[in-house]
Amino acid sequence: MNEIPVYFEIPANLTVKKFISKLGKQVDLQIVNQQYTIKTFYDSFDWRLYNADMICEYNHSQIISQLKLMHNKSGHLISSIEIGHVPSFSHLFPESPFKKKLEPILEMRALLPICHLPYEAYLVNIVNKDQKTILRLQIEQHEHLNNRVQLHPLKGYEKSHQKIARLLQEKFDLVPSLSGSLLHEELKQQGRKVKDYSSKITIKLKPDMRADKASKFIYKHLLQAMQANEAGTIQDTDSEFLHDFRVAVRRTRSGLSQIKNTLPAEKVSQHASFFAWLGQITGPTRDLDVYLLSYPHYKKNLPLSLQDDIAPLYDLLLQKQQQAQKELSEKLKSPQYKKQLIAWEEYLNEPLPKKGQASHANQSIQEVANIRIWKVYQRVIKEGNAINANSPAEALHDLRKTCKKLRYLMEFFQSLYPQQEIKTAIKSLKGFQSVLGDFQDYEIQELNIKHFSEEMMNNHVASNTLLAMGVLVQYLDTMKHSARNHFAEQFNIFITPENKATFKHLFAHKA
Repeated sequence: MNEIPVYFEIPANLTVKKFISKLGKQVDLQIVNQQYTIKTFYDSFDWRLYNADMICEYNHSQIISQLKLMHNKSGHLISSIEIGHVPSFSHLFPESPFKKKLEPILEMRALLPICHLPYEAYLVNIVNKDQKTILRLQIEQHEHLNNRVQLHPLKGYEKSHQKIARLLQEKFDLVPSLSGSLLHEELKQQGRKVKDYSSKITIKLKPDMRADKASKFIYKHLLQAMQANEAGTIQDTDSEFLHDFRVAVRRTRSGLSQIKNTLPAEKVSQHASFFAWLGQITGPTRDLDVYLLSYPHYKKNLPLSLQDDIAPLYDLLLQKQQQAQKELSEKLKSPQYKKQLIAWEEYLNEPLPKKGQASHANQSIQEVANIRIWKVYQRVIKEGNAINANSPAEALHDLRKTCKKLRYLMEFFQSLYPQQEIKTAIKSLKGFQSVLGDFQDYEIQELNIKHFSEEMMNNHVASNTLLAMGVLVQYLDTMKHSARNHFAEQFNIFITPENKATFKHLFAHKA
């Protein structure tokens, strides 16, 4: 049986007052109140709630201020909380079922207002012959959008919900709608749409596209990602703005070095230095963001008796992060940054010559992609096979860099290959990369926590804090060695005959 609709759209030719009047002739109803209300839709910048099939809306009036999570398709309530102010992060919410639903989806991202809708809210009760309320309606009168009716079923009166839902469709020609339809319509009026930002790379290339044209197309996509995250990075809205900004920078740097000889060498060299500078100035803040995000994990893995003693570390990290963030914001607002970013954008928008100047500029992007991916893949295999138990840490770090180059190339060009096969190949690489990434991260964290410990010792922190820091360093060292020990296992999974065959089928026979 299909779910009974909860939301309905009132036809444009039917005013709210006429609708209530007509409905009153069909059922017994009571107008409880009429209240000016502001509806604000919330989500993260990357639409995490919507991607989880949820709509988050905050209805604020003189009577009530309620934040609700609803199923996008059915409109049924998942959880709600009465709250006077919407916190920016899930961990700032009071302990509640609402927080438990929100926190694992939102994670470290800020909960941001997407759009505001003022409306007149009519609360109407439908009653039976005994004057008992059997269904509640909220009717929303909007100025520029079609008006809405929302049904609030009551336990024990499910048949009344079904009956009224059928009545609204058959007698009043009301159309069932999704709880998110209002959000869609309001965004459309603003020239926006839901999920208008994603950190995932989705570049659509044609196999016969000239290589220099395709290269510029890729870099334009990455520039848009940088620009989308620039304001949030400067304002420190949440840590993921800087993360996504840095990923776009890294991908651009990798493209400039790995999509070889498709653009003039002097242009590549000129702009590559700018992106190297961007990577350098954004690194310290991102590292400190990671430490702050990791802090709960650090604390949890200490003995219970030492968990409170680690608090000075958080204070030190926060102080350093705020200072690094301030310096980064100043650099991203500087004339130097703006001038070079504009120069890069202008170059990408310059029309291409009839014949490309670089040696591979006039080849098809399919040819270039096949050659480059296959070559870097072979380098990964060679470097991985050369690593043994006695290899220095630097060998694993170098392999990690090569894996990143391969991953970025495969993501740039994934639209040129059968979707399922390229996804399988990328997934196999991700699994292998995660071990290399863990090894590097734990090694760097161990080293930096030692430095922080020395700094705190010079500041005469309590001996128990230094003890807790020492235990934390030991934990990170253990995790580093665990990741190192898993290297051979994960590399062997990556080089299985089946996986090698996938890579060869996709790239080698075409290169």
